[in-house]
Amino acid sequence: MTLDLLAGLNAAQQKAVEALEGPILILAGPGSGKTRVITHRIAYLVRVWNVGPRRIMAVTFTNKAAAEMKERLSRMLGKMVEQLTVGTFHACCARFLRIDGPAIGIDRNFVIYDDDDQLRLVKKAIEELGLDPQKVTPRAVISGISAAKSQLLTPEACARQGHSYFDEIVKRVYERYQEMLANSHALDFDDLLMTTVRLFQQKPEILEKYQNRYLHLLVDEFQDTNIAQYVLAKQLSGKHKNICVVGDPDQSIYSWRHADIRNILNFEKDFPQAQVFYLEQNYRSTGTILEAATSIISHNQQRKPKELWTQNEKGSPIVVAEVADEWEEASQVVNEIDKLTRTKEVKLRDCAVMYRTNAQSRVLEETFMRYGTPYKLVGGTRFYERKEIKDIIAYLRLLHNPFDSVSLARIVNVPGRGIGHQSFNQFTAWAGQQGLSHYAALQRLAELNQQGAKSSLPVTSRAVAAFQKFFELLEGLIEVSRKSSVMELLGEVVARTGYKGYLFAEDDGEDRWENIQELQSSARDYEVLPPGEALGAFLEKVALVQDVDELDEKSDAVTLITLHKAKGLEYSVVFIIGLEEKLFPHIRSYEDPAQLEEERRLCYVGVTRAKKRLYLFHANQRILMGMRSSGEPSRFLDDIPAKLIAGDGQGGKPAAGRQEHKAALSSWKSEAPKTLLISVKAGDSVIHKVFGEGVVISCQPVTNDFEALVNFKGAGLKKLLLSLAPLKKLDNP
Repeated sequence: MTLDLLAGLNAAQQKAVEALEGPILILAGPGSGKTRVITHRIAYLVRVWNVGPRRIMAVTFTNKAAAEMKERLSRMLGKMVEQLTVGTFHACCARFLRIDGPAIGIDRNFVIYDDDDQLRLVKKAIEELGLDPQKVTPRAVISGISAAKSQLLTPEACARQGHSYFDEIVKRVYERYQEMLANSHALDFDDLLMTTVRLFQQKPEILEKYQNRYLHLLVDEFQDTNIAQYVLAKQLSGKHKNICVVGDPDQSIYSWRHADIRNILNFEKDFPQAQVFYLEQNYRSTGTILEAATSIISHNQQRKPKELWTQNEKGSPIVVAEVADEWEEASQVVNEIDKLTRTKEVKLRDCAVMYRTNAQSRVLEETFMRYGTPYKLVGGTRFYERKEIKDIIAYLRLLHNPFDSVSLARIVNVPGRGIGHQSFNQFTAWAGQQGLSHYAALQRLAELNQQGAKSSLPVTSRAVAAFQKFFELLEGLIEVSRKSSVMELLGEVVARTGYKGYLFAEDDGEDRWENIQELQSSARDYEVLPPGEALGAFLEKVALVQDVDELDEKSDAVTLITLHKAKGLEYSVVFIIGLEEKLFPHIRSYEDPAQLEEERRLCYVGVTRAKKRLYLFHANQRILMGMRSSGEPSRFLDDIPAKLIAGDGQGGKPAAGRQEHKAALSSWKSEAPKTLLISVKAGDSVIHKVFGEGVVISCQPVTNDFEALVNFKGAGLKKLLLSLAPLKKLDNP
């Protein structure tokens, strides 16, 4: 068994797997097989050192990574994998609080508020405090509150540390916001961590219970931990000291989420007995890409130097392309992807386009649609962020926890039931005067109405009737929730509220109804659990889902993704666009050397996502945020040795620096216009391999091409360039 678990590991990986006790730091370069090391280490602890799987906890940062880890472990441990604790920090803390939260006054049925819920609550807090929402930006306040919680600071502690007017505003809103969360029996994401730390601090016997259980703690992506997560890790490993952390300071790119790079840089100071292992062999990228990445990151000071190397081929030179503007940039990306896919070198799903800011995706999306090239946008409107999904989830959350005021406010008049804004505001004010939650106020309103105490009612008789009908709806559905599966409950919610008819009153009702049906399908996994437990587990899964969790890696489409979201992913071909000063590195980083270093780490992360080919684009000018500006090539391009760039040694001039790049870059230009394989006119019936059958509405000449406007039966109107679009004419009737 020992040989089986070590088979296929290199020498450094084997040493990291075999180490048994005490603190361990594994510094893992990109593509060095860190997930393999973590999973083999866990299996080695169980199979070779006979550590009970119940006594092992492995924490990572995304549900996707946790699922992958469990899948790998199941192949090595079989059914024993179910005894392991594997999940994200937030998921593990939510589990601890469901079990032991009541010890510090946390309702076991607490709901987890997402970004949208937070925004609603903070806006309300700002209004209640009489602050001007035009001068006090809710998003900025949320960020301030999140920063405080990540450092385990209470509102009072914020007041002691802050000195500015904004700090005082954050403290006041934070205080009221926490009261509103408590009244709703809700926690936000930061609370899951901070409240668990508080639980362990205030109830040492509970902490001791978990310390006794978990003999080994493993933390992945340790460079992304904030102070709260670091404290949690130290608390849980405080007794046995068997903490194994894996990470790479060179890939620390989330300071804006309050990640603290010092956690990994100072690990050996905090744990003087720590063993340190370096994983430096890269299995992902070509030698050329790896050398370029190393050259870029070597300019940083806040790091632990590694000597990355690979046995992979040297590979193709890096293409650095200068373009006129963002439109030419997007067109060249599509052209190059078309060339690579037509020659069967790669499939569309093997290609990714990465960028520094979300705003850059618009031109890319329009160009991909114009050319008819399938794409998937990571970070767009996610499934669980769609209105119809959030509406139904709000109903489910309210049935699970009737004190959830945010969910109640969302659906009190959805579908419309005669409860307008004015009536609801009057009702809310009355509930506040009575010291009642919304749900308790509904109960009280119904009682007063039955008693005929009309003078005590806060709203009109018509509104009272609407509120009472809403209350009876909730009471009936709560009863259903106690004895029905999540799928059955979903069906009852849709039926009793009339939500399907509400959807089909809109033009896109059919598409939105399909989303509701998909939501029901996702609930199928919870059929095996008892009703109450199933609903809680389902809602927790929904609350903790993330962008990359929904990334469908099997669909054949190009991925459009920000560089921040790309960490942990890999593609055969990577295009990084917008490599210009003030965009990448971003202008906001100019005044802070630490932020500039993070921008360089972000570039390093982007480059090391590429396995075979890497394309880097910069534009002479670009419109961003409504303003056109000239673009100076990014300083990161200077860091790449000229010998690695296409053109050097191939008839082009060496690109020795920013001012000399143009000579080398000009050797690579977009292809000449392609010969049209199809000619169409208005009225022609056509078929597209992705969009299906359609009718040509118009066909107009554009530069070196023709653009057809086609109305597809299933996909609607699409603009397509005939030189690229996979169109075929059908015999017209």
